[in-house]
Amino acid sequence: MISRIDLRGDTLPQGGALRDLLPRAEFDVEAALEKVRPICEDVRHHGAAAVIDYGEKFDGVRLAGLRVPAEAIARALDELDPAVRAALEESIRRARLVHREQRRTSHTTQVVPGGTVTEKWIPVERVGLYVPGGRSVYPSSVVMNVVPAQEAGVEGIAVSSPPQKEFGGLPHPTILAACALLGVDEVYAAGGAQAIAMFAYGTDGPDGCDPVNLVTGPGNIYVAAAKRLLKGRIGIDAEAGPTEIAILADSTADPVHVAADLISQAEHDPMAAAVLVTDSEELAEATEAELKTQVAASKHIDDRIAPALAGKQSAIVLVRDLEDGLRVVDAYAAEHLEIQTADAAALAARVRNAGAIFVGPWAPVSLGDYAAGSNHVLPTGGCACHSSGLSVQSFLRGVHIVDYTRDALAEVAHHVVTLAEAEDLPAHGAALKARFGWKVPEAK
Repeated sequence: MISRIDLRGDTLPQGGALRDLLPRAEFDVEAALEKVRPICEDVRHHGAAAVIDYGEKFDGVRLAGLRVPAEAIARALDELDPAVRAALEESIRRARLVHREQRRTSHTTQVVPGGTVTEKWIPVERVGLYVPGGRSVYPSSVVMNVVPAQEAGVEGIAVSSPPQKEFGGLPHPTILAACALLGVDEVYAAGGAQAIAMFAYGTDGPDGCDPVNLVTGPGNIYVAAAKRLLKGRIGIDAEAGPTEIAILADSTADPVHVAADLISQAEHDPMAAAVLVTDSEELAEATEAELKTQVAASKHIDDRIAPALAGKQSAIVLVRDLEDGLRVVDAYAAEHLEIQTADAAALAARVRNAGAIFVGPWAPVSLGDYAAGSNHVLPTGGCACHSSGLSVQSFLRGVHIVDYTRDALAEVAHHVVTLAEAEDLPAHGAALKARFGWKVPEAK
């Protein structure tokens, strides 16, 4: 059901050599580029008509228009199961608590008397937030994208999610209801690469979508490829790949919990990665036994869970001790990392590379997916070694404001001229000389 990798023998290799030993899903965004390029070009030149054509081709439904009517959004909220509404409202409340604390304030540094540099944080003007469809419904992704954008102060927020044939071409009603709860009324029934192109280039018409500055949100390989293709015209959060969980555990971990958490990620997709790193062979064996029991009682066995656990991206990795285990999980740089050890908090504090870290037996990844208050839009594919999850900062730009008086400039002018001439850029220096009658003040 799940393979084993035994790293207990020789000394662990360094860097890339260690990463190459670890399981990882194959996710070739570069190969998908050539498939999405004509789609994006078609949307660029033909706008909404092209997006509608691709909706019919890929989603099996022909739309009259892309923008979801306001009454459909309101109706979705009115008809939402009260228990689901209460859960979403609590998820939103907790997410706001965490993300509100991430707001940055402007700060002014006096470099010299009369010379200051202010760093001002300015929200992105307009964002496109992508919410995937397909195998599952993700109203939680609406929350995780919209809340940080709102807390950052973004004025223009548009959401897009694939049209669903069973709902008359509208996105899933629970997604629409989540938008309503968050006060988002600009929603489009568009999925895949064509939705990213719609955000990048905009569409015409009375219900057209204005171009955005930034696109965030997870999606399949074609969404990731479209983001890569259009990066530069739009900003992006990341090229999200298949979801991952890594669990660093010792003999104190409960195999029932460990197996359940591995399955919870395998449930997403047949390419999802589930990795257990442990120094306990007894835990490994007990977890394997639990996987067999719990998978048999699960819902999405054949199309998701079983192939995900059996795939090359999933494994139980045996290490000599927790020090080696820590090196392994840092090399793996998981989207989600659980620490289930005797001193989980101390070990978690030493982790360098992870999208989010879940400490101890009572903080499963599922909590973070919905109601911890943290964000679940996280780096995948090892990108956690250089990238962060979605946050308020994702929607802010730091701008430096430079304010110098004549005297403050005069004090440093000779240094500026010297450096300009050292770089063979004399016009740079001349820009200062012109301000002082072409004679640079001497150093004091």
